[in-house]
Parts: sequence; structure tokens; C-alpha cells
Amino acid sequence: MKNRILSVDIFRGATIILMVLVNTPGTWSNVYAPLLHAKWHGYTPTDLVFPFFLFIVGTSIVFSYQNKMVNNDTYKKISVRTLKLIGLGLFLGAFTVTFPFLKNWTDIRFPGVLQRIGVVFFFASILFINLKWKTLIWVALSLLVGYWLLMTLVPINGIESTLDRAPNNLANWLDVKIFGTHNYKADYDPEGFLSTIPSIASSLLGIFTGLILTSKQEKKATLLMGIGGSFLIIGHLWDIIFPINKALWTSSFVLVTAGWANLILALIYYLTDVRKIQFGSLFRYVGSNAIIIYFLSSFISKVMGQIPVGDTSLHGWLFQKIYVHDFISMEISSLLYGLSVVAFYCGLAYFLYRKKIFIKV
Repeated sequence: MKNRILSVDIFRGATIILMVLVNTPGTWSNVYAPLLHAKWHGYTPTDLVFPFFLFIVGTSIVFSYQNKMVNNDTYKKISVRTLKLIGLGLFLGAFTVTFPFLKNWTDIRFPGVLQRIGVVFFFASILFINLKWKTLIWVALSLLVGYWLLMTLVPINGIESTLDRAPNNLANWLDVKIFGTHNYKADYDPEGFLSTIPSIASSLLGIFTGLILTSKQEKKATLLMGIGGSFLIIGHLWDIIFPINKALWTSSFVLVTAGWANLILALIYYLTDVRKIQFGSLFRYVGSNAIIIYFLSSFISKVMGQIPVGDTSLHGWLFQKIYVHDFISMEISSLLYGLSVVAFYCGLAYFLYRKKIFIKV
């Protein structure tokens, strides 16, 4: 069991490192191309990062609750953790460095990454501890198919719904109706209301992987690779009629990202558990304090971007003074800044791990 959890920790840690790297370029005007999200339909390697984390949340749920007696205290702990995650996310959306340290009400973003993690964790945990795995398959399938039907068949104010970024896109329309000015963008939020439904399925697919890893199945890595490959094929076929799209978290996107997650996790499992190759300690350190590392990186980056230095911010000043040079392209400079940030948080994660400090949210 220890080795299996090690495999999951390595995957989780690598995912958090990528989340930090993607979120902290030197400048958003010149992002290193591989770290860019797809403009709308389609996906890049960067678009895999957040669904990978929701997937591994599901896998971790199995390790946490599979053999535990479920009682009122279990539901309390799940609820408290959910509220902590949502609270941290709302804090990030509301904080500003100027007194009274809160943005104007209309400028506060309500949805967010941590909020989605909290909601997904809550529903995936409740479903897991109450339903058998066969029933969970039907739940996941219902979420994916139901979301597809909602997004393609429900008209908006009498106008046929579209999957483009437009007012008659059901997910975008609901985000504006529900959150108003509290979205990431004026017309939608990538962690919006309706798209959270299929993101729960991302975590449920991670639960199935966790069940395989804790089962008595032989050749688990081979089985996970087969499942991952199948998800990729089905997801890309579904893309023909329901495009792969991270902002909408389409059902095809769920399957494709879960496919890649299974393939990568299968490889890690094979190397660490089957071949007994020791690697990935750095990822394990970060994975052991995943949420707090992500939160701190987001919070400190936000603060540095708001502290004025001359005609720029502390973030901009550091980037210009240390990383911008005539002999380096701005994209590479931006990447080097991000890598420096990642190195700092990897060092922090190592320190916390060596001191046996594990901050559970």
C-alpha cells in the first residue's frame, strides 16, 4: 500500500509543480508557447494539468475512505475540508494588498480552482462512500452524457445553443446569470457552474483507477494503460460532435484527460511498484503538501503583482531586472522566471517534508 500511495504522491506532486509553472510566467504577454492553454476548442499539454489534479483527487479518495467505517464524523470531515478549500479559493479571489484588503464587491471572483476542487471532492467522496463501483460507473456515464445533451439540446432564449464562446452557449449564459460580474471573464468562467458537473466525473474516473490500484488484480499497469488508451480513443471520437474544450469541461475533454492520466500513472506505477526503480522524490515532497503549496504560490504571486514598484509591480520589477536580457527571447525569460518560482516552492516542499510538517486542508 505504501508503494501505491507513493505512485499517487509522485503524480500529484508533478501535477502541482506544473500548476505552479503554468500560473506564474514572467509576463502573461510573452508566455512560453507549450505553457499556453488552447484558445477554445482543442487542448494543449497545459490543459491536462488541472483535470489531472481532479483525477488524482478521486484516486486519493479511495486510499482515504475505502476501508474506513463511515459515520457522522466522516461526513463532518468531508464537509469541513470542502468548506476550507472553498474558503481559501474565495480568499484568493477577494484579497487585495490595499486596505481594507478586499476588492470591491463587484470585482470579486466567486468560482475558482480551489472552489472547484472543494466541490468535486465533496460530491466524489459522498458518492464513493455510499455507492458500489458498478453504480458509480452509471453515475459517471450519466454525468457525461447528460452534460452533452444539456449543452447541445437546450436553447437559450429561443436560440439554438452553441458550443462557441457566445451568449447562447448554455454554460456561459448560466455563468453570467448566476455570478454576474463575479466571473473570471465578463462572459464566462472556466471554473463555472455548469461545467463543474462533468468535472465531478473527472474525479470519479480517478476513483476507478484507485480501486484498481488497491485491488488484487494482476498486471495493474497493463490494465490502466488499456483503460487509458480506450478513454483517449472514445474521447477523440466524441470530439467530432462534442469538441474537446477545457473552458467548457466537455465530456470528450473529461475522457481524453483521464486517458492521459491513466497512461502516465500506469507508467509511474510500473516503474516504482513493478520494477522497483526509485525516483521522483522531489515530486513526492510537493505531493505531500500539495494544496498548501498551490495556495501559497497563488497568494504570493497575487501579492507580488499588486505591490507597486516604480511604474510596474514587484513581480514586474524582478522579472525585468533579473530575467530580461537582449540575448534571450521574452518567452524564454518568462519561462525562466516560472522555473525559478517552481524551484522555490520545491525547496519549501522539501523543507516541510524533512521537518515532517504536513499541512492538511
